[in-house]
Amino acid sequence: MTTSSLSDSLAATGGPIVLAGAGKMGGALLTGWLAQGCDPARIVAVEPSPSPEIAALTARGVRLNPAPGTVGTATALVIAVKPQAFREVAPALHPYVGPETLVVSVMAGITMATIATACGGHVVRTIPNTPAAIGRGITAAVPAADVTPAQRALADALLRSTGAVEWIGDEALIDAITAVSGSGPAYVFLLAEALAGAGVAAGLPAALATRLARATVSGAGELLHRSDLDAATLRRNVTSPGGTTAAALAVLMADNGLPDLMKQAIAAATKRSRELAG
Repeated sequence: MTTSSLSDSLAATGGPIVLAGAGKMGGALLTGWLAQGCDPARIVAVEPSPSPEIAALTARGVRLNPAPGTVGTATALVIAVKPQAFREVAPALHPYVGPETLVVSVMAGITMATIATACGGHVVRTIPNTPAAIGRGITAAVPAADVTPAQRALADALLRSTGAVEWIGDEALIDAITAVSGSGPAYVFLLAEALAGAGVAAGLPAALATRLARATVSGAGELLHRSDLDAATLRRNVTSPGGTTAAALAVLMADNGLPDLMKQAIAAATKRSRELAG
């Protein structure tokens, strides 16, 4: 699909963007919208416990927790509350939704059918991840059948403010995507943690091992981001036959090594995501 700017996508609409939940992910989206030039006066944030950073945005014109009935129908309602809280807060969100409202969910485990029944609107279900906080996120999105091309373009612009967007056509893929990219940053952080711990076990001072592991993981990630080569090629490029890297990879890639463990981890996370969806 052709991408468009957030300003362009909003130009033909008149209602507000209502953000329900301005925690880490919702706050990252809100910051991204403002950075993309969205008029602060068009943004309504509904957050019972706003951080000082979110509260400070009222000085720029963002409306925070306005009185019920004073907002009107939203052009887009972005739901970033905790999944377990959705059913409790859904009745309070319903008044924002009109026949043409785009409803974008960034909640794990809540299906499009559940969201549409509770809130109405034209639903796009998404799975972002935490690098959205620095504009380097990846979000998978799936639209309901009644989402129009203009609404899909608006959803894309709203989500692209925090990083890349991958559109998919099958909601059934969301559980595996949640396991790979939604939960994936935790696996990378665990790698850095384990690498530092292994360095300490090999005799390095803890602070030095931590700095080495952190810089290695972040630097390798940036190299992967910038390179046109795939991960397997980059791995082979740093592996000299019979060298130290090859010795380590022989352990990591053995039967029941890292590839098998990762398959088991993704399977467990996928299963849990399906359980959360009910």
